[in-house]
Amino acid sequence: MRIGLLTDGGYPYATGESRLWCDRLVRGLPQHTFDLFALSRSAHQEDQGWVRLPPQVSRVRTAPLWTPEDGTLRGSGERGLLARLVTGGEPSYGRRDRRRYTEHLTALAAAICTSDEAGTEPGEGPGAELFTEGLYGLAELARERGGLHLALRSEATVRILEAASRARGTGRTVQNATVPDHLAFAAELERALRPLSLDWYDQESLGAVDLCHAASGGAAALPGLLAKRFFGVPLLVTEHGVPLRAHYLAAASGTPYGAPVRALLAAFHGRLATEVYRQAALVTPGNTHVRRWQQRCGADPAKQRTVYPGMAAERFRRAGEDAERLGASGDGDDGGGPDTLVWVGRIEPAKDLIALLHAFAEVRRAVPGARLRVFGAPVEGDEAAAYLARCEALAARLFPDEATGAHTGGVGPVTFEEIGGPEVPDLAEAYGAGGVIVLSSVVEGFPVSLVEAMFCGRATVSTDVGAVVEVIGGTGLVVPPRNPQALADACVALLRDPERRARLGAAARARALELFTVEQNLAAFRGIYLELISHTPVCREADTVDAHGDPLPFATPPEARLLGHWTRPGPHLRPQPDPDPDPSTPVPHGAVPGTRLPDRPGEPEPQHTREPEPDGVCAVAAGPAGDGDA
Repeated sequence: MRIGLLTDGGYPYATGESRLWCDRLVRGLPQHTFDLFALSRSAHQEDQGWVRLPPQVSRVRTAPLWTPEDGTLRGSGERGLLARLVTGGEPSYGRRDRRRYTEHLTALAAAICTSDEAGTEPGEGPGAELFTEGLYGLAELARERGGLHLALRSEATVRILEAASRARGTGRTVQNATVPDHLAFAAELERALRPLSLDWYDQESLGAVDLCHAASGGAAALPGLLAKRFFGVPLLVTEHGVPLRAHYLAAASGTPYGAPVRALLAAFHGRLATEVYRQAALVTPGNTHVRRWQQRCGADPAKQRTVYPGMAAERFRRAGEDAERLGASGDGDDGGGPDTLVWVGRIEPAKDLIALLHAFAEVRRAVPGARLRVFGAPVEGDEAAAYLARCEALAARLFPDEATGAHTGGVGPVTFEEIGGPEVPDLAEAYGAGGVIVLSSVVEGFPVSLVEAMFCGRATVSTDVGAVVEVIGGTGLVVPPRNPQALADACVALLRDPERRARLGAAARARALELFTVEQNLAAFRGIYLELISHTPVCREADTVDAHGDPLPFATPPEARLLGHWTRPGPHLRPQPDPDPDPSTPVPHGAVPGTRLPDRPGEPEPQHTREPEPDGVCAVAAGPAGDGDA
């Protein structure tokens, strides 16, 4: 079948989220053809280029979700003049299209600015109806008349948003929005709704696929919503994290906008997430933590199916086998040892290395010979570099260099190292450098580093965030986040008990090989694809004509023209009533007098009276409903 894979800031670009997962999915299902519809997040991402695509990728369509410095868009397919209409340009379409745009945007703005009453289920109530009316109305207008890029940034849009924020029933935060707030929200709204203005919605693009698979919610799923509305293509949504949750976290800190803009953006993303989950044929969260968030946003539990992200276990096979052979002692030529703690990940504030360093100070008091090795990916960005410098300064203050003699230099018990260097060329050696792997995060989705440590057969100590408990499943120690003392106590308990470390490491490796491999992920989606296409077959006009527009012979089966269920026998094949029924013959309960009962063993076959077949209709063989063949 032909799959339309929808991505946002990831595949096929060399950087971004879900890049590895999408690449493994496409390469692992060579029996299907994939059309990629990718949204890029920045000019830097586009400059990094694409990954090498496998032959089953038939075509790639891209569009930016970022705005160049000159303000012009590339790849979005601005085909019409509606934007110039709203902003006063030439030529004009007249008042009808102006009125349509105003009505649809007013409905959308009202849904965003007005909160539902307490107790209203997500996806129900007048707010949800207004949101869908406005969203699909704008989509149809953009498809008929052209893109909405300039229209959504026009003065008319700001006036509509301002009026909606002043309407009755809006919250105090939204009512306090100023003109700069409305201008900022209009710019963000245009960026979020930019997929409406793309030229992807025709029979040669999204109309030609059998199934749309969105690699995340939010903007990536928006083209899938329109493909379902315009062409009836079923939508599958996969989320390993929750875009709405990430938006809430970003709104709480790190954004330049004030409270009114953050409230409006949160309301918009919440409404969009609810509509995506409502329209999706199936939603596949990557873990139970994501599953709960989706249900909170309106996802139907009956349409959810947890599919863990697949990870390549082969690269960690040797480390896992060595751990089993050596009893997970961590003792070997890798420079580690049973008293070494290892941390692996991206160095950023969400990983809370500050708490880990304070916890290690307590570990050193209980186990004086303990070491901590921090393996981080190359630091990118000023924020990450500043956080790394802060962590190194704290480590130098808490653990001064320790000299082994009067004429030797001191070596501290904490080291910061980059993966890929001469001492640790790959991840497997990083995990094998110690006896216990530590995860100290305060925010985490699916803990990839934890699964990699499990593949290596290492015992782990983790904080209770995200999907950690679900992934560990009793094969490691879990402590509350932001609690250095609890983290230290758990590390000391494992450092002092090598047999317990060995048992936990072996159990962790067995669990990871059972649940988190690429093979189980591919098997799950292979079955899901077949299930969805069997339940929601797509009938497209493009399948019934050739390249010249002429009808294809036998493209539409004759039974498709029959009214009702085509496997049910027609009137000309049904048993005819007896013209002179015997009144003395008893009629069983539920039977119609004058009709012959179904065949019983030993009775002769009934003789059906055939009527002339209607012209142009293929006859259907007689038989019970559901057993007929055309």
